[in-house]
Amino acid sequence: MLEKPPVSASEFSWWLPRHHKSAGFARRLLRAFLAKQPDGEQVLDTGELVLGELVTNAVLHAKTPPGRLIFIRFELHPGSLRIEVHDADTNRPSIPRPASEHDETGRGLWLVSQLAADWGCCPRAGGIGKVMWARIEGDQQ
Repeated sequence: MLEKPPVSASEFSWWLPRHHKSAGFARRLLRAFLAKQPDGEQVLDTGELVLGELVTNAVLHAKTPPGRLIFIRFELHPGSLRIEVHDADTNRPSIPRPASEHDETGRGLWLVSQLAADWGCCPRAGGIGKVMWARIEGDQQ
């Protein structure tokens, strides 16, 4: 895992490999980051779920050359948490849809759309790929 130092106490970022264990590691990083923040626990549970889904999508679905990393970024504002997951695939995800009871996958973006106060996808500024982002409100817990 490659580290990128935080910009400020209310921001954190890290580079992750495209690996099936990266979602769990990202959730641990978020827990550690929020543990140091006043009222960080207000966004922890929802933040972990949303982050896990976005990282898992980047690992499983981003079509990128071997060796490309995933960049995650958290920014805590009063009452909300912004989560970003950057990958090197320029293709945007499909529209979220509820999965049927027989589907084994396909619930990730639908879950994000239900849990986040706002979310979206945009091109990476100054780079190849996209940013999936979500804003978690503190009063959702």
